[in-house]
Amino acid sequence: MSDVFLFVISLAITGLGLGGSWTAFQRRGLASGMRGTAWSLVPMAAYLTGLTKWMTDLVLSPVKWAGLVLLGVAALLYVTSGVMLRRGAAGAEGQGSVPAGKKTKPRRAVEQGGSAAAADPDLADIEAILRNRGIS
Repeated sequence: MSDVFLFVISLAITGLGLGGSWTAFQRRGLASGMRGTAWSLVPMAAYLTGLTKWMTDLVLSPVKWAGLVLLGVAALLYVTSGVMLRRGAAGAEGQGSVPAGKKTKPRRAVEQGGSAAAADPDLADIEAILRNRGIS
């Protein structure tokens, strides 16, 4: 698109927005008018900074869209991995931190304050032997 066309569009949108801002100022007060004015100045600021030209190039370029999609996928993966690390899901599954064959106490029994034997009958015998030997 030509620069003159983008300038005219930006100027028209800014002018319409300023008119609406004046109406908002008269009907709802100074704060609403100032907020409308702020939003009305954004199209002209985008044109003057070159953002409008970049956005029109973006809309018409499939390569730039592919780049944005990849950026979105990267952000999604980053956030998801952060949530998984916070919950501790990657530790036991991804890195093999629990050795094979080693039985651990079931999480529910431990969280409820009960013994592991209540949740797993196989551990009841082991727990009884440990109690007899004074090992808790």
